[in-house]
Amino acid sequence: MLRIFRNAILDKRITRKTFSFSAIAAKRYVIKDHYEFDQKVINSDNPVIVNFHAEWCDPCKILTPKMTELLEPSDEIDLAIVDVDDNAELVQTFEVKAVPAILAFRNGVVVDKFIGLVDANMIENLIGKLTKKKTT
Repeated sequence: MLRIFRNAILDKRITRKTFSFSAIAAKRYVIKDHYEFDQKVINSDNPVIVNFHAEWCDPCKILTPKMTELLEPSDEIDLAIVDVDDNAELVQTFEVKAVPAILAFRNGVVVDKFIGLVDANMIENLIGKLTKKKTT
């Protein structure tokens, strides 16, 4: 976006480039309860990757930032973070047996998942699958 400002004191035009990141940044949510999960994941127009994690989980401390980094350039996929200690009902509903657990949702349905610490290629493949299916 290009904005032109006029400086009355100097009587000249000043051109300033400004950037808006709201249109390009993927949405990232920390899910607090089942209601919020339904609103932001199940009812989402975008595919959503749900990261079930725990603060005490060392692999989660590696995977969560990596997921955020890999999803950052995408405006097509949202990321929802669910703390398993605070959301036992969601853990039971989606049968999460270990953390980190990643579930990919499209139109409120789980379309893919993996458990444990995985390499960046596997995450990129998941992102690729979600973006391809959305466009077709």
